[in-house]
Amino acid sequence: MKRGLLLLIFAALPAWAQNVPLCSPEWAQWVEQKVQTGDGRGHGPDTGTDEWKSVVEFRLGIRGDAAVPARETQAWCEHIDALVKQGPSFSCKGVQPGSMEAMICNDAGLAARDRQLAGVYQRALAKAGNEQPPMLRAEQRGWIKGRNDCWKSEDQRACVRLQYELHTAELQARYRLVPARGPFRFACDGNPTNEVVVTFFDTQPSTLNAEYGDSVSLMYIQPSASGSRYEGRNESFWEHQGKATVRWGHDSPEMRCERVK
Repeated sequence: MKRGLLLLIFAALPAWAQNVPLCSPEWAQWVEQKVQTGDGRGHGPDTGTDEWKSVVEFRLGIRGDAAVPARETQAWCEHIDALVKQGPSFSCKGVQPGSMEAMICNDAGLAARDRQLAGVYQRALAKAGNEQPPMLRAEQRGWIKGRNDCWKSEDQRACVRLQYELHTAELQARYRLVPARGPFRFACDGNPTNEVVVTFFDTQPSTLNAEYGDSVSLMYIQPSASGSRYEGRNESFWEHQGKATVRWGHDSPEMRCERVK
């Protein structure tokens, strides 16, 4: 049997079946097979490096968590090993081969995202108890359908991961499950009554909730050369040094706004 095929079979085995020590290069290769730190095009950090460990933490949704042991310790490997062996929040028995659920069951990073979202969703349900829980549940079913539509994507894994990241951030912001900054008021086009009210949330990716008149928009941070730029469905907010450019509605003119002190 060729060496490459042997390595592939070896990497697919669970760590306990490999009988290799934690933190060893072989163990790291197994983690890489399960978590996939690369971009799917052959680019990614070298396995076992500190950069690789950082990406592993990000894929598992634990980067920045104070409970994660230091990366240079045996305890870190034990922590990661336990997480990689966990499945998603749903049962993987009977999932259809080739489905998005099957992909999640076989990918430790996506499974971790699913567990994280499940916890956030339960906290959101508790907060929505006095509102309309059936609506939140219906929205969740709609989101699952949208996630499963990732089978149409050229990069299915990236699509599923993005769906989890955005929806988790949406629920955390909408139900204020994470620290927030604000509200901050911006007067637009020289009219103090023409006001946009913004609250920022410490989600990943960062989000803001903007209110303009009777409308509300949740926006996600976007790459920007200067300032902070956020986009919603048909709205955008771009702030730099207390001044903001706001677009509210498809093809609507930009408003020039300044923070009210």
